[in-house]
Amino acid sequence: MLNNTLYSKLKKSSILLVVASIIFYFVFAYYTTRTEYYKIVALYAALFFLFYKLVDYNKTNLKLLTYTAVILRLIFIFSTPNLSQDFYRFIWDGRMIFDGFNPYLYTPDSFINNGIFPIKQAQELYNGMGELSSSHYTNYPPINQLCFTIAALFSSHSILGSIISMRLIIIAADIGTLYFGKKLLERLKLPSNRIFWYILNPFIIIELTGNLHFEGVMVFFLIWAFYLLYSDKWKWTAVIFACSISVKLIPLMLLPLFFKFFRTTKTSQICYPKLITFYAIIGITILLLFLPFFSMEFVNNYSKTVGLWFGNFEFNASIYYLLRAIGYSITGYNEIAIIGKILPIISVFIIFGFSLFKQNNSLPKLITSMLLVFTCYLFLSTTVHPWYIATLVIFCVFTNYKFPLVWSFVIILSYLAYSNTSNTENLWIIGLEYLIVFSVFIWEVVLKKRLSVS
Repeated sequence: MLNNTLYSKLKKSSILLVVASIIFYFVFAYYTTRTEYYKIVALYAALFFLFYKLVDYNKTNLKLLTYTAVILRLIFIFSTPNLSQDFYRFIWDGRMIFDGFNPYLYTPDSFINNGIFPIKQAQELYNGMGELSSSHYTNYPPINQLCFTIAALFSSHSILGSIISMRLIIIAADIGTLYFGKKLLERLKLPSNRIFWYILNPFIIIELTGNLHFEGVMVFFLIWAFYLLYSDKWKWTAVIFACSISVKLIPLMLLPLFFKFFRTTKTSQICYPKLITFYAIIGITILLLFLPFFSMEFVNNYSKTVGLWFGNFEFNASIYYLLRAIGYSITGYNEIAIIGKILPIISVFIIFGFSLFKQNNSLPKLITSMLLVFTCYLFLSTTVHPWYIATLVIFCVFTNYKFPLVWSFVIILSYLAYSNTSNTENLWIIGLEYLIVFSVFIWEVVLKKRLSVS
């Protein structure tokens, strides 16, 4: 009788939590702009509280959590992204391909500044994407471009139509992540409800479905690849992993971590033929996907654009901002040109350190190394846009680390930069964000282990 009463209370509470979430997401999607900083933070904090309670109350009711995840995403279906303007460039690239142009060979400026309007709604898209995007060549890999082209195929005359098309792709990818993520957790003998720390996370729903960032599609291919790897279908793993890289380049840095994964059954030595074949399949798949766009001009443009992220742009950084401040005090100048070259080198050393000295010979160990490597990379980056940490959130689902979940909550603080017309960051707020993140990171990764050993 007591159990029935408790179940009834939890059911009623869950319904109230879902209804409240729907209302708050609706307000966020249709009645909020990115300059309304305090409103954004208040809504986000409320949504995070509702998310935590909803997952906590329904650890065994995965059907309710699944339906809720889909419903909350569909709320955004007719909304225009309100925290990011990147989608204008996505639509531009997709329509360029649809109309027969290679998007890697032209900047939007090269057309508009010469009075040329190569695609439908060119001027509107150009105005929306902003100066930073319009003046640079595209850096989105081929499968990402395919998603943009699909949007152009279904809607070449309507910006909202293109938004809806891209949003449906991202929602479908999240459903795929839920499917393979749940199955992989079951295979690894981990609680399958953990996947909802990603799927129902307000950060994931708002940044991916709401703001149309394609990290969700990248994550889908990544989790599918992990599932195939656990099922010992390593050749298909290579193909799908290459697809993940061809959405966003992020997984490219994780490739060295596979070095100790493939071992012979008898001697447990590294199986070099399998390892080399694995890397070769990935390389060939990526080359084939880029082939339709290939030219020497493409190589030149693409490498320059990717390089800009290390030496020219800065946003929501941590260690880099400290080094920049030291540089200012010594030379009086912003030393991003020097610091931006040194930090990636340190990242490379960390990646190879984890590849050579960590025993990444099982999937849980491999994913843990990927989580820590990518975290270090973000700590050393000059630019950390909020949606970058989506990869950390999915990785932590398969580990015992929770600091990415904390980061997915406090990352909203970085949006204070958009509350003023000059988009100037408040470094005290950025400092608060990273004080919280580094504190939890150090506790989980360093102190907790030492305490358990002693």
